Amino acid sequence: MAIIRMRDHLYDEIVNYAKEHLPEEACGLLAGVETGEGREIRKVYFLENKDHAEDHFTLDPRDQINAIRDMRANGLKPLGNWHSHPSSPSRPSVEDIRLAFDSKASYLILSLMADYPVLNSFHIEGGEWTKEDLRIYSGEAEMFEAGLFVETFLPLFILSAYKNSVHCKSIEQSS
Repeated sequence: MAIIRMRDHLYDEIVNYAKEHLPEEACGLLAGVETGEGREIRKVYFLENKDHAEDHFTLDPRDQINAIRDMRANGLKPLGNWHSHPSSPSRPSVEDIRLAFDSKASYLILSLMADYPVLNSFHIEGGEWTKEDLRIYSGEAEMFEAGLFVETFLPLFILSAYKNSVHCKSIEQSS
């Protein structure tokens, strides 16, 4: 299964946009790049729900064309779409499955029915859906993966701990 990665600020933007459009379903497109590990969502497009409905959405065709033009201009690839479920779980509805025509797309669904929003990604094909491995990460995670976090933050932590007479045995054991 491919990994779908997205920065936390994009997640926050989706949640905020969806909450602003309650009680309607909010919707949009996803763009990014494909890597050896999976997909990296780099940009989220916020499109008008032409139906202004609480239980389904229709993407505005003009918004879709403009988004695709922007993707091409920025060297991004269409990766899928997203929409909110204001009062139902983060899983494909019967209508979502029926209208999922692109088997290569990722379908992200944000549930706003609980206190904390839930976002999941799905692959839908032939009337069946499977959950994808969606990973939302922060800039600190990028620094950690690049080795910068360890090189810059950890020595500062050890120095601070030393100055405060804190024993750092757990750090020594984990390295």
